[in-house]
Amino acid sequence: MKILISLFLVLVQFGLSQSKDPNEIINAVITNFNKVVDYKVDVNIKVDVEFIKVPETKAKIYFKQPDKVHLEADGFAMLPKNGMEFSPSSLLKKDYTAIYEQDVEINGFKTSIVKVIPLGDQGEVILSTYWIDQKMQIIRKVESTTKTNGTFTIDFTYDDKIKYPLPAKIVFAFNMDKMNIPATISGETNNEKPDKKNKNSDTRTKGKVIVNYSNYVVNKGVQDSVFEDKDKKTK
Repeated sequence: MKILISLFLVLVQFGLSQSKDPNEIINAVITNFNKVVDYKVDVNIKVDVEFIKVPETKAKIYFKQPDKVHLEADGFAMLPKNGMEFSPSSLLKKDYTAIYEQDVEINGFKTSIVKVIPLGDQGEVILSTYWIDQKMQIIRKVESTTKTNGTFTIDFTYDDKIKYPLPAKIVFAFNMDKMNIPATISGETNNEKPDKKNKNSDTRTKGKVIVNYSNYVVNKGVQDSVFEDKDKKTK
């Protein structure tokens, strides 16, 4: 009987270990990510849009706390800024209200859904939903609604054995008819354009940017000079 009671208490304690407080959930993720002071990583970028032909691009991304990001690529690299700045501290650096919704399983992982509403007129995003893996203290998925660019999602994939909370792959999905993307992008384009009037052609308006990460070098130091004039360097 004592063994059964002890086992019951352990199971109850395990169940209670998953916080329902949205701020505690978010702060745990931020604390975990703050173990990463800086990194550099090789990336392979693939654009998946039916009417745009863009060759796969190899690039290197540099990051330094709290939110310095620099992309180096030979030629054109289509990587939305929201996809580059996936650090929790960067995504949640402004005042916000957080609401815990429920626990759900995605891709075999138990996650807690937390909705984040920015306070005041602080930027483009008006609502974000996070699927947070409390056990690993990482973000598995983000869905954000913006004022002018529609809704986009970011799905995160991690290696099975991760030393740092850094993704092995992200998939950035968005609606082309809502994004401010030029009609002609450096690279070949088809003459066929998405038919916004035909509701059945919705698949043509959707786009994805798939980024695979490899060769992380973490907490070995990145010079501040890397981030100087980064806007000019990434054009």
